[in-house]
Amino acid sequence: MRYTRHIRLANFGDAGQSAVESARVLVIGAGGLGSPALMYMAAAGVGTLGIVDDDVVDITNLQRQVLHSTPGQGRPKVETATEALTALNPNVTIEAHQYRITSENAADLVNAYDIVLDCSDNFATRYLVNSACEAAGVPHVWGALIAYYGQVSVFLHDGESPTLEDLYPQSDEYNQLPSPQVKGTFGPVCGMVGSLMAVEAIKILTGVGKIMSGRVALFDAFGGQMRTIPITKRHNSGA
Repeated sequence: MRYTRHIRLANFGDAGQSAVESARVLVIGAGGLGSPALMYMAAAGVGTLGIVDDDVVDITNLQRQVLHSTPGQGRPKVETATEALTALNPNVTIEAHQYRITSENAADLVNAYDIVLDCSDNFATRYLVNSACEAAGVPHVWGALIAYYGQVSVFLHDGESPTLEDLYPQSDEYNQLPSPQVKGTFGPVCGMVGSLMAVEAIKILTGVGKIMSGRVALFDAFGGQMRTIPITKRHNSGA
């Protein structure tokens, strides 16, 4: 059976697998973080995966965006991602949204899913996703990286726990920080961060384990260090 190793897990079982298979998960970005997150969630049997991305596959992506391949250059990422994920698990339904998430479509997108994974690469989009999820009361898993360093957290948007704005209060300075395009990206860190995002999403769906809400995980691949620190709630939630 495809999902035997999950079903045999303590506290997971058939009930956990059933929850995974009935879930609808939205992933913003099919790049460095979205690639491993989507692959592991498809392998786990998440019932419906929505993918939001308006980009095409470029040769420079392939050093880290493992969902795509050399023959896919020039094609929309949502197309090559759909093909790869369907080949991995044909039981999963893929909903491809070949456009950017914007203030005009964010609410409709978020409200159509149970969980959102923000795999975007800029703070403008991150704040937009955070606001849309907060307004809808939809939990979201957040990840970010640059160079050798990565971060992951979970924001439940339950009106009580911290959100992205508690971790990074809105400020223009974050939009002016050097981007991965400038500072570079150590490919395997994408795998670390994206995989942990999938871990947290599946834990939310199944209720298994302690999720990363109220904390942020920090990865330093250069120094070989990993740690978690608490997030202090600073702003009033609109949820």
